[in-house]
Parts: sequence; C-alpha cells; structure tokens
Amino acid sequence: MTGLERWRLILGQPAERHTGVLSGDAARQDAALEWLYGRDPELRDRDVRRGGSGDSVLTTVTWLDDVHRLFPKETVERLERDAVERYDITEVVTDPSVLERVEPNPALLRAVLRTKHLMNPDVLAMARRIVAAVVRQLLEKVAKDVRRSFTGARSRHPSNLKVLRDFDFRGTIRANLGRYQPEHRRIAIAKPRFTSRTRRHVDRWQLVLVVDQSGSMTGSVIHSAVTAACLWGLPGLKTHLIAFDTSVVDLTSDVTDPVELLMKVQLGGGTDIGQAMAYAAGLVENPRRTIIALITDFYEGGGDHRLVRTVRELVEQGTRVLGLAALDEEANPSYDRATAQRLADVGAHVGAMTPGQLAEFVAERLG
Repeated sequence: MTGLERWRLILGQPAERHTGVLSGDAARQDAALEWLYGRDPELRDRDVRRGGSGDSVLTTVTWLDDVHRLFPKETVERLERDAVERYDITEVVTDPSVLERVEPNPALLRAVLRTKHLMNPDVLAMARRIVAAVVRQLLEKVAKDVRRSFTGARSRHPSNLKVLRDFDFRGTIRANLGRYQPEHRRIAIAKPRFTSRTRRHVDRWQLVLVVDQSGSMTGSVIHSAVTAACLWGLPGLKTHLIAFDTSVVDLTSDVTDPVELLMKVQLGGGTDIGQAMAYAAGLVENPRRTIIALITDFYEGGGDHRLVRTVRELVEQGTRVLGLAALDEEANPSYDRATAQRLADVGAHVGAMTPGQLAEFVAERLG
C-alpha cells in the first residue's frame, strides 16, 4: 500500500482529489472502515468521511469476513471492539452466523457478558466458546503472575539440596579458587554451592473479593473471577468471591470454574456497596489475618453511611481493606472519588490494581 493510499484511508473520500481513487484491497478496506465508522455522527458533522467506495452494502457477516482478510490481527481486534462497545452492534455476539466467524478476544467476552440475556439457548452455547477461550488465555497469564508472587526468593543460606535453579555461581567460584589450573585456564569444581529458598507462609488467611457487577465494571468482574480461580487452593489461603448490585450473591462455590461463574453473572442494575461489605464482614473468621478487596467504581446507590461505618469497624478490628477502582490488565480507574476518599479516611487502602499486583499485595501481607 502506498503512502497516498494510507492517507486516503485516514482522511476519507474528500481527500481523493489529492490522493487518487482507491482500488483493489485498499478500496475494500475503505468500505469496511466506512461501514463501521461512517455511522459516527461526530465524523459526519466534521465531514471527515462521506461514504465509502464499496459497490455493495455490507452486512455484519461479510464485514467480519472482510476485516479478517484485509487487516492485521491487532487491527481486527480494535475494529471488533469498536463495533460492540462504541456502536453497540450486538449482532457480532448474538447472531449465530457471526459468532461462527469471530476470533475470541477480551472485547468480545465483555460483549457476551453484557448481551447474553438476549441470546436463545443455541446462541448462548456458541457464545460460551468465546467465554471459554478468553478465560483460558487469561488464566494462563494471571496464573503466572500469581506463581511469581507466591514463589519464595533465593536466600543467602547454603543448602545441601542440589537443585539447578538454586546453583550459587559466585559462591562456587570463591570456594574453589584454590583449585585453579593455570595450564588449562579453568577451575576444577570439587565443592559446588547451592542456596536455599525462603517460602512465603500463607497459613490461616482469608481473602474476600467483593465485586461490583454493574455494567461499568465488566472488565473487573472478569479478572476477579480469573484471579479467584488462580488463588483458590493455595496452601492456607481461604478465598471467597462475592458479587453484588442491589443484592449480594456468594459465588465461592463456582470459583474453580470461572467460565460457569461468568455465565451466571448478571451485569447491570443498581448498587448497594454497604450491604455487600456487611455480608463480607460476616465471613471474617480472624480479623487480623483477613484481607477484604472491594472492587467497585464507588458509586453508591444509596447513602454511604453504612458503607463507611462497616469499613471503619473492619479496619479497627485489624482487617486489611482494599478499595480497588479497577482490576484488569489496563487498571485505568473511573470512580467516585468522594466516596473513595471517605473510605481512605477510615483506613482503607484505595487505588487500582492489575490481577498481578493484587496477587503481589496478598503475597506480601501473607509473607
């Protein structure tokens, strides 16, 4: 593709008098972009694009076929994300003929969770393929972060256990310098040295994840389910997962199957954070060995007096309370800062974290 063709795709049809008319795949790319972005009223008002050069009207199915053939994978994911999140083209995840063609990615997973109530059983079964594929990818990524956080660091103490990863190179050289052989320019190793590893102790701790399932928290709900699954079963760590809107649902029994868990989540509705935190407080067994992570945008549906009072009581009894405005790979928070500040004022740690950062925080406190 020439530089002029790229500029024509960026600037739209009005630039043709300077760039020339598109043809071949470039014209088909322009038609695909126009089908999606031509519906943007802001662009129409600015006269940035005025119709594509395609000869036929695209449907969602043919559009998906075209973008998968004409654009690189990263661009395809962006186009599909904009289709479902920016322009609300729900056929991408509710039409069986479209679902057969889409490549699972996080944007489509979020779309499935938001629109699954619109799907009939057959379509829902197909959509489950997207959920399972993306969850599998996320589990692999988050599991690595969790293992890294909970794996002990190497110590300086010697060990009699000869494990390759614990080989002490410098210590071995120092211990065998007397066996240096000048004629061969090498050291004969008679006493290889190994170091021991410290281990983080996670005995008798509780982690309670309290997740806001309002529509704006979709990404955090997904990563909370995956993170809980990765933390489940760690020695001495008892993990709970609570979801809430105006009611509270204990999803702990489904933590080991995050796909099934996410298919049960009902996104949207109001928010009663105080009620959810009161439920979480009732689960605490040993306050000084408990972490409660509240994952929410802090937009409380009613007054926040009960919420603030519950958090204050938890902190005063020794429970560590985290208030997280985001728990996903981007960790870009959007939240009610006034309510978040009130919780910080009574002792909660408020911020935003990726799943890996949460695992690291938990490991540090437990260690």
